[in-house]
This record gives sequence, structure tokens and C-alpha cells, in this order.
Amino acid sequence: MASSPKAPADPIDARLVRKLADILTETGLSEIEVEHNDLKIRVAKTLTAAPAAAQYVAAPAPFAAAPAPAAAPTEAAAEPQRRGDVVNSPMVGTVYLQPQPDAPAFVKVGDTVTAGQTLLIVEAMKTMNPIPAPRGGKIVEIIVQDAQPVEFGEPLVVIE
Repeated sequence: MASSPKAPADPIDARLVRKLADILTETGLSEIEVEHNDLKIRVAKTLTAAPAAAQYVAAPAPFAAAPAPAAAPTEAAAEPQRRGDVVNSPMVGTVYLQPQPDAPAFVKVGDTVTAGQTLLIVEAMKTMNPIPAPRGGKIVEIIVQDAQPVEFGEPLVVIE
């Protein structure tokens, strides 16, 4: 007598999903996707801090031809010295300084902020990610412009 074929084991590992959710919480990301062999898992969380931010739609910035580098290796080393704590971009994306085009900016130079307060938004893959202040203090410099593309680790704001 032949035994009936076994049902395939559930390919979703609940521990992996929980671990990915923990990574989202620890890093402040809004979504993460992992692919291994034929298994693809995407974990996302809904941002509730700024519901109006989800309605923010901006036209893509036109790309201009990059100017030729000045060919001075010492210029790269001459990064401006900033006083205070620099808040860097946690991801590649586009910076928005206000929640909607007609709304006031989240912060401006001279404002006093508290830890966790939203400084700006970085849009990555059509997801608006609020960038919180890592600590309280005074905004001494906003380094980026509205709708500017940014790289991972690029300086955004300086808090003193």
C-alpha cells in the first residue's frame, strides 16, 4: 500500500518574520525585503506619525549633467567642520523638508527640537520615512535642500 504524498512544509519561518520585524523597529526603517532561493519575504509597517505625509507627491527632480570634477584631491579632504551633532541620512532617497508642498517646514534654523521630533522626510521607494532628531537641541544648519536626492550617510541637519 502506497502512502499518500506529504504536504509540503510551510516555507514561511515565523521566527524569520519576527526577526525582520525587530530589525525594522531597531533601525527605524519602514519596510524590509529578503529573498533566498524561491522564498521572498517583505515586512512593512505603517507609519502613523504623519498621516498627511503619505499624500505627499512630488515631481521627480530633473537630472542635470554633472559638472566635471575640479580634480583637486585636497578638496574632498576639506569637508567643512560643523559644530554640533550631524544627523545623517539612514537611506538613499529624496529629502522633503515639509509634510506637503504647501505646508510649513518641519524645522528651520534656530528652532529648538526634542528627541524623536521629525526633522524632515526621506522618500525611498515611494515610502515616506520621517527622520527623527536623535536628541534635543537647537537646529544650527539644514544642509540639504527640499526635493534633493541624498545618499546613505549624507549629512542632513546639524543639531547643537
